[in-house]
Amino acid sequence: MTKLAKRLLERDPSLWPVPNVAPERLGWLDVPRRMLGEARELSQWAAAVPHGRVVLLGMGGSSLGPEVLRATRDTLGGGGRELIVLDTTDPATIQSTSVEDAFFLVSSKSGTTLEVEALLARMWSMVPDPSRYAAITDPGTPLATLAERRGFLRTFVNPADIGGRYSVLSYFGLVPAALAGLEIDGLCEMALDTDIEEAVELGAHLGNEARAGRDKVTLIVPEPFASFGLWVEQLIAESTGKHGTGCVPVPTTQPEEGPDRNPVTVEAAKLLDLGTLFYRWEVATAVAGHFLAIDPFDEPNVSESKANTKAVLESLPLPEVDRAEPGELADWLTESFRPGDYVSLQAYLPYGQDDRLEGARRRVRDRLGGAPVTAGYGPRFLHSTGQLHKGGPNSVLAVQLLRAGDQPFVEIPDHPYDFGTLLAAQALGDHQSLKKHGRRVIRVAVDDLGSVG
Repeated sequence: MTKLAKRLLERDPSLWPVPNVAPERLGWLDVPRRMLGEARELSQWAAAVPHGRVVLLGMGGSSLGPEVLRATRDTLGGGGRELIVLDTTDPATIQSTSVEDAFFLVSSKSGTTLEVEALLARMWSMVPDPSRYAAITDPGTPLATLAERRGFLRTFVNPADIGGRYSVLSYFGLVPAALAGLEIDGLCEMALDTDIEEAVELGAHLGNEARAGRDKVTLIVPEPFASFGLWVEQLIAESTGKHGTGCVPVPTTQPEEGPDRNPVTVEAAKLLDLGTLFYRWEVATAVAGHFLAIDPFDEPNVSESKANTKAVLESLPLPEVDRAEPGELADWLTESFRPGDYVSLQAYLPYGQDDRLEGARRRVRDRLGGAPVTAGYGPRFLHSTGQLHKGGPNSVLAVQLLRAGDQPFVEIPDHPYDFGTLLAAQALGDHQSLKKHGRRVIRVAVDDLGSVG
């Protein structure tokens, strides 16, 4: 075993610049073995839950891993209980989520996540039955206290030394996987069989290529595993995008070339391969941080947009901010784009438009001569990829895509605002943070994603 791999497995915090939070964030290295020991009991518990669908209330690292497992299973035609990952404040998406015969999984590391709190308030007002709720959180959080007070069916207390984006092989990823009927023992076994040397080499490659100017990590993912791009994008972006440096992940299912591209092919054939992929990329990302001389476990800029959102909500009504028309976007992109830049399409829109969002991404890419373009839903990325946009290199063109018409009114019980107001405040808070860091950003009102690009 190479010296670098050995130091990582021995949890050596000196791999990264001092100060760092690594001593409190390396529990993910051992968690697959722990979870393998609990897999049988966890699967038995999940099988006994007497409900036909599971609604996961989570954000960022608490939701993207389960979403990958769900989407891949559904794409490959696997059976099992329906899993709905509700990691949005979009009122139309929330309004359309059925609670019939639903079991609710409330997932938050801190136990204070605003979006999860709001979603739980909504669901509890509709289904105030504690036997239909379970929580996943860290020890001693307000969510753990609430779950005990209300009498939730179960609370899963996750090891505190695992950060959100590295938590997919802990309770945060494997409890929803078990409820969806997946073979969590197989996922853990595949993770434990990961070639650590190969993963370390991948991390070294990512870091060295970024230092050489090829920082757009173009992740070519097989079509059935396209959703893996969601998870690995947030892992790389939030871990490396800080102090003006970082790797810019660009998930795609087709090759994309360019002078600043670092193409990496992701290979997978069966669902359980995700166990290996999750662990390999966690190792590689941590090692990339070593070569970039950054701490891959902190997220210094993520809290900015949260604080801005809180300030906006405390001074309602929302201020007016200019929005461009869709027809103005193409000229703005052409005039603003420089070699080495990338475009981030940030859709504060209802879920269920993945194909249209990908179509918009490709049209913008082609219009700009093959430029790196990423696309995702807000506010999901505020807890993950948003770290890169503010803390990484100043090479992002941020395009906020906002609903042109009125939002449906969906109440948040015991809050002085509704979900539409919350979503708008989150977009505005992130806009303020991007502008503060000198980023180029435009807000565009859209009726149809087909008009983008």
